[in-house]
Amino acid sequence: MSRARLPPLVTGISPNEGAPWTKVTIRGENLGTGPNDLIGLSICGHNCLLTAEWMSASKIVCRVGPAKDDKGEIIVTTKSGGLGTSTVSFKLLKPERIGILDQSAVWVDELNYYDMRTDRNKGISPLSLRPANPLGIDFDKGKVPLKDLENMFPGMSGDFTSENFSATWYLIENHSSTGFEQLRVAVGNLKKQASKKNEGSLAYVKGGLSTFFEAQDALASIHQKLESDGTEKVEGSMTQRLENVLNRASETADTLFQEVLGRKDKADSTRNALNVLQRFKFLFNLPLNIERNIQKGDYDVVINDYEKAKSLFGNTEVPVFKKVYSEVETRIEALRKLLMDKLLETPSTLHDQKRYIRYLSDLHAPGDPAWQCIIAQHKWILQLMQNCKEDFIKEQKVGGVGLELDRSLALNKISLSAPVKRGGSFQKPKDDSWHYKSPQQVRFVEKLSDVVISQLPNFWKLWISYVNGSLFSETGEKSGQVEKLKKNARQRQNDFKGMIEEVTRRLVQLVRGALLPSSLTELQLRQYGGWDTKTPLSGCWLTQVIHTVRLSHEALSGLEIPNDLLQVIQDLLQDLRVHCLLTTLQHTEEDVKRLAKKEDWVVDNEGITSLPAQFEQCMVQMLQSLKEPMECKPGEINILNLDVVQDKACEQCVSIMKVFIKCLEQLSIKTDGDIDASHLSVDLASPDLFGSIKEDFNSKPEQRLLIILSNCQYLERHTFLNLAEHLEKNGFTTAEKIIRVSIEALRQLDEYLFETYIEKKSDPIVGSLEPGIYAGYFDWKDCLLPTGVRSYLKEALVSIISVHAEVFTISKELVTRVLSKIIEAVAEEMSRLMQCVSSFSKNGALQARLEISALLDAIDLYLTSESRSSFKQALEALPQLQSGADKKLLEELLNKFKSSMKLQLNCFKPASFQPVKR
Repeated sequence: MSRARLPPLVTGISPNEGAPWTKVTIRGENLGTGPNDLIGLSICGHNCLLTAEWMSASKIVCRVGPAKDDKGEIIVTTKSGGLGTSTVSFKLLKPERIGILDQSAVWVDELNYYDMRTDRNKGISPLSLRPANPLGIDFDKGKVPLKDLENMFPGMSGDFTSENFSATWYLIENHSSTGFEQLRVAVGNLKKQASKKNEGSLAYVKGGLSTFFEAQDALASIHQKLESDGTEKVEGSMTQRLENVLNRASETADTLFQEVLGRKDKADSTRNALNVLQRFKFLFNLPLNIERNIQKGDYDVVINDYEKAKSLFGNTEVPVFKKVYSEVETRIEALRKLLMDKLLETPSTLHDQKRYIRYLSDLHAPGDPAWQCIIAQHKWILQLMQNCKEDFIKEQKVGGVGLELDRSLALNKISLSAPVKRGGSFQKPKDDSWHYKSPQQVRFVEKLSDVVISQLPNFWKLWISYVNGSLFSETGEKSGQVEKLKKNARQRQNDFKGMIEEVTRRLVQLVRGALLPSSLTELQLRQYGGWDTKTPLSGCWLTQVIHTVRLSHEALSGLEIPNDLLQVIQDLLQDLRVHCLLTTLQHTEEDVKRLAKKEDWVVDNEGITSLPAQFEQCMVQMLQSLKEPMECKPGEINILNLDVVQDKACEQCVSIMKVFIKCLEQLSIKTDGDIDASHLSVDLASPDLFGSIKEDFNSKPEQRLLIILSNCQYLERHTFLNLAEHLEKNGFTTAEKIIRVSIEALRQLDEYLFETYIEKKSDPIVGSLEPGIYAGYFDWKDCLLPTGVRSYLKEALVSIISVHAEVFTISKELVTRVLSKIIEAVAEEMSRLMQCVSSFSKNGALQARLEISALLDAIDLYLTSESRSSFKQALEALPQLQSGADKKLLEELLNKFKSSMKLQLNCFKPASFQPVKR
């Protein structure tokens, strides 16, 4: 009697998941003693006993049938052991829909596909045979209107077979309410489809491998039986009939599917071509896109697309790609040429130059575009400078230059607009109508400076960007090409330095040709000269030129250009400052020469005219105009510290002073016909009482001598000292020498004029003494007792009083000097006359002593040591008074003389009032 067996136990299944009709191998314990012992097998609740094949007590092979449950146990039932259990489970996957053109190892039920065809007369497109549900999950359509979807996704489609397919549109339309977990399952399905598609035929073979083996086993079994019967080659045998049936089935299938397969192959090839075009449309569209972007100026887009195409297709061997890429290279070469032409085009901004250089660098243009641009800009700047000069020269030749007003008329207008006041500062006229066009050379220098200042900074910045590499990369990245270009730039430093030197040298030479032609050689003058220099520029215009050149120098220094490259401009500035100084001094000398014409002979209460003040203001104006050019800016030297300049300036200043002194001398010798009578007057504000002098003023050139003497005295005591102070303040270290030499010349003129005046005034007085003394055959030896001072002496005193009045009217300060000199002459003549008398009688001696004493007493205020000595000699020549009666008589007669001449003698007394000074 056999013992009872244990129930079956399933411990493993392979594979553990699959679609219906998947062949699986079940392993376990007590799975039966034989095929007849196996009475039940279920997987996921589906009875699989019909397909089960018992292999051993631990192995069973079967196919999984369609079951309701997605996952379930594997239950084996045997006669010997009864109902079994399972420790593992099997997952049943939903079957994939297989198209009529898809490869399959099992029979496909085509019922579903026929149901899909709503119109039986309509042919089936290969594209329509795609899966209707690519995500493999149930549809859960929402209620979003189609119009809203079209507005949300313009130009797109929710059909996944369309080229403009939008995944978002498809999900909103078909799965708007699907849960997240379901969407994750859909993602898994898409991944499986993609992997299966990639595996292709190999995956198909692997999936149906067991089916192939079964077919092979069946064919092998049939072949063995036929061989054993010996009928495999007999005509009309079963195998022969079977072969014929299979051949007919194959031909029928070929006929049935030939059209569909042909369309499928054509669709596949079209789809493959479209896929290639879609995948590589960037390359195929690139030549046209390059043309369009070049026309729009989007060079950055072109360069980025070219770099991308070069990295993808630069080394391709595909003929079609090589052909398209060659078209791309042709257009890029045209772009390189276009960018190079734009780079070398002038004028151009620094920003554009940097852009074009960076584009050419990114396009790997041959050569060094940056250096070519620098060379082109250098030539352009030089050409601009030369054109500037030629334009002004041409304008000069055709007479298109505004005429400058005559300088003397301008100065006359200044003098009329701003009345001269001593001690006041020079003021420019406020008449805005006084304008005249700038001289051509001044406008040329301004225009030339504008050209240099507008072009050279960008030229310098371009070089700096070239050296530091920022010209080739905005981000400053260090690539091999950038480092190579930076190295090239460093090697060209000397060449660029030569370019800067040439520009600054050309600037200096052009300015020198216009303003300092004497500083150029004959060869340089032919190239940079050609200006009309007949009318030299005045100091004020030269000051404006200096200001312009200084601004240019400051602008270039601000670029951190090395000082040695700008030294030629400093040298030019120094020469211009020296030229301005000497020119201003020369023009001032010419102005001073014209001052004589402005003498109006109007005398104020100090005895001077406006001429000294005009001269002083002319000099002050000159020094004020020299203030800016003489000022030392950074890097400049004081030109007055140069020995040559100092000597020339000193010589010129002395010449100005002497010219003015010469003007005074010329005024002193002018005749009455040379004087404008309408100007002759005295100051009505003068406190003197000699206004009647004006009537006789025109006929007395001696009075002009007095006026000039008074002016000379004022010049020496005030004007020249003020000028010395002004000269020292303005840096003229030789001011002391200038004033000393000028005062010496002024004193010589003063002495000459004074002697001339004294000679004209003293000679008549002195000449009248001797005839007056001996009038009426007067004899010192035989004369009557004196009764008073004789008329000749009174007439002499009246003449002296007349001189006093004339001098007092002009200048009170000259009275003492003039009268003292005249009295010296009178005293000398009286001494001579007394000493020439051989003998005196008592009455003669008394008469002589009376007259000499009366004269002494009247002019006592103006006696000098020389005149006192002469009078002493005259008195010593007289006999001494012996009696007291004579002395008393002398005293009485003197008192009588003083009493009768009291009014006349008052002019010889000290003034009781002080002159009013302004």
